[in-house]
Amino acid sequence: MDLALQQDESKAEQTYASRSQWKLMLGRFKKNKRALFGFWMVILCLVVAVLAKWIAPYDPIEQNMEIMLEGPSWSHPFGTDEFGRDIFSRIIHGTQISLMTGFVGVLIAVVIGVALGTISGYFGGLADSLIMRIMDIFMAFPSFLLALAIVSVLGPGMVNVMIAIGIFSVPTFARLSRSSVIAIKDKEYIEAVKAMGGSHFHIIIKHVIPNSIAPIIVLSTMRIATAIITAAGLSFLGMGAQPPTPEWGAMLSTGREYLRVAPHVSTMPGLAIMFLVLGFNMLGDGLRDALDPKMKL
Repeated sequence: MDLALQQDESKAEQTYASRSQWKLMLGRFKKNKRALFGFWMVILCLVVAVLAKWIAPYDPIEQNMEIMLEGPSWSHPFGTDEFGRDIFSRIIHGTQISLMTGFVGVLIAVVIGVALGTISGYFGGLADSLIMRIMDIFMAFPSFLLALAIVSVLGPGMVNVMIAIGIFSVPTFARLSRSSVIAIKDKEYIEAVKAMGGSHFHIIIKHVIPNSIAPIIVLSTMRIATAIITAAGLSFLGMGAQPPTPEWGAMLSTGREYLRVAPHVSTMPGLAIMFLVLGFNMLGDGLRDALDPKMKL
């Protein structure tokens, strides 16, 4: 009975502390104007991606050689490319590709990295040493070069780009998750659950991971920006999206050939990349500041 009561009290304290922490975080986040601005930038891009089919005024792959390389106008706000395709429509549809690449790539990294980091931090010993040494090997390579090597082996295409982004991002999530788990696993409420006979699986799923998820959310938000830039870079080199897919990096690569006669062909997708990446970076910075316990309301 004493152990059961202790466990109930620990759960109640844990729930109250968790709610208070999230309430304080939300209050700090609302006061951060830069974070709010980044949040609405991301929301705008998400809305554009969802409604791309209805917002885009033209088919993104429809060619019209009579209007090739035209500058911005009322009928084509961002101008046309070398095949007479509407750049505005292509950028709108490219938002779907960039967001999907960022989210899926980071999701792969979160699932694998958090699993490895949790096992490493919770059990320690040989498992910890083995997992961390493997992560060290991956981190010894520059991220973009590792992604380029993976895509070179798997072949060009956005699916392989997502896999490459997920793989090179795993060590970062694994190390962060490991440090969070180490700080949590010796807490009193964890000891209470162990005393009640709770299995390791139950403790990890119900207590360890939920209480170590906050820094993972922050890292995920900022890592999406890195994933978008990496995907655009790979497409720029011809290893990502293939023609006529309206991917921003591929559009930027094609436009460099017409910088003198039609700079808008490369300028517009470049600005789109900058806008989306800036939004995620400002959002991630705001979340990091909001979750910092040293920050005061």
